[in-house]
Amino acid sequence: MLQVANGWTWLLCPGICCVVSAATYVFEGRRVETPVAVRDASSASAAFVVPSAVAERMLPPDLRPAEVAPGRSLFSIAAVEYRDNDLGDYNEVSLAFFVRLRSERRAGWIKNVLGFFAGSLPTYIHRLPVNQTFTCAAGRGIWGFPKTVERIEIDRSDDRFRCTLTCDGREVLSFGVRRGGGTKLRDKRMLTYTRIDDVTHVTQFTSGAHGVGVHLRGAELELGDHPIADELRALGLPKHALLSVWMEHMHGRFDAPVPV
Repeated sequence: MLQVANGWTWLLCPGICCVVSAATYVFEGRRVETPVAVRDASSASAAFVVPSAVAERMLPPDLRPAEVAPGRSLFSIAAVEYRDNDLGDYNEVSLAFFVRLRSERRAGWIKNVLGFFAGSLPTYIHRLPVNQTFTCAAGRGIWGFPKTVERIEIDRSDDRFRCTLTCDGREVLSFGVRRGGGTKLRDKRMLTYTRIDDVTHVTQFTSGAHGVGVHLRGAELELGDHPIADELRALGLPKHALLSVWMEHMHGRFDAPVPV
């Protein structure tokens, strides 16, 4: 696939995509332009404190874990149910680390903690399974998101949201949080890092939500027997979450990636 953005051109997946113009793409015969809009989705997420040394082994060389205590950094699991999105209606699971660029002056623990609670601490998405091919192709082709097509089942009840991820016929995880909340989050700009052709890129995105509930701990996590589950065990999971967040109605916008 040829891709052009911000004057950069590279070959990714021959035969899948052709170039229309800068920041315009075609996947599976469908045209996509950045910024890509999310108009409505529900999101369940939880943050966990994990060993920085283990996290660092899963990061590219120019990123480091954003430590919140000596030898401790943050990892997140999120499950998203997209209902109205430029890339379609689909389910997604995100496994991500909170990070800083290694080239930046090292931030102190307090700054990282404050950045996390303010929603301004950047992330690096380690894995991003989805359950549809189009969003997989677009996510990989535009931003370099590590999307794969997997089985993702979502179960809702009046007060709970649970997501089960299965890869290669083996369960990876079952993850749930409490639903409900009356908080509204104003639109906020955030950053996430990805890798495209072994070069780290940064994507700016804007997100807001209403029907938000935030709880100390509040998440349930069970791990299966897939190798990805073993990666999570290496991080010390399952364990109590630092906090969990439910967003009944989330919206957002993703800009084109820029090389760091």
